Amino acid sequence: MLLSSSGITYAQHFCGDFEMLAKVTLGQEHLSCGMTISESTCDSETQEDHDCCDNEYSQINTDENYTASDFNFQVSPIFAATFVSVFILQTETFINDQNTLFARYQPPPLIKDIPVLFETFLI
Repeated sequence: MLLSSSGITYAQHFCGDFEMLAKVTLGQEHLSCGMTISESTCDSETQEDHDCCDNEYSQINTDENYTASDFNFQVSPIFAATFVSVFILQTETFINDQNTLFARYQPPPLIKDIPVLFETFLI
């Protein structure tokens, strides 16, 4: 569907019975081999009267008469309740547990002043 609506075309350039150039293009681009050929396959004697080169284009054509599909999504109440309890409520309790994890923690009393003991002072 995307390729047919975007206008991507496979273009081929034939000189006589030989394919000289093939290219994927957007739309119908004129391809030329840059040569003038006068072969016996041409019915006329001069190049100006009849050109032996030919471009052929191949496109993907689709039927434009399609019906839009209906997408109905129904959420069951059991799924909604489970989703809320597992993902939303569990996250809030986890965040609250982190904040109160060390609320009652009392560090041990300092018996000696350690920076003075080891003579390490921050400047």
